[in-house]
Amino acid sequence: MIDKIPKIDYPDKISSLPKKRKKYKKKTEKKETPATVLTKQVKNPLWISISMAAQLGGVNSKTIRRAIQAKKIRYKITGNRYFVDFISIFRYLHKSKKLSNKLREYGVGQYIIKWRE
Repeated sequence: MIDKIPKIDYPDKISSLPKKRKKYKKKTEKKETPATVLTKQVKNPLWISISMAAQLGGVNSKTIRRAIQAKKIRYKITGNRYFVDFISIFRYLHKSKKLSNKLREYGVGQYIIKWRE
């Protein structure tokens, strides 16, 4: 009875199995985002009020105050008023996707054609 069982031929080499293809990453050009453009130091920084910064950024003034409290943006106090650095506002707004969308839709970005793309 043992003689009637067919013999199965197994491949001797593993190389007969299909090879996996290498995955190559596409080479993409780096686009200059506003966050990368604003890395240079400015000689005379522009200081704006919190309410103006909120209007330009398309966010609520509480968002700007939260960023000041977390020390994520540069600010100075003159008298009893807070003034924030114009460039640091845009750097902060571009760090988060949600905030950059608000900047683009409700803030200054709605007037800049390159940001719409």
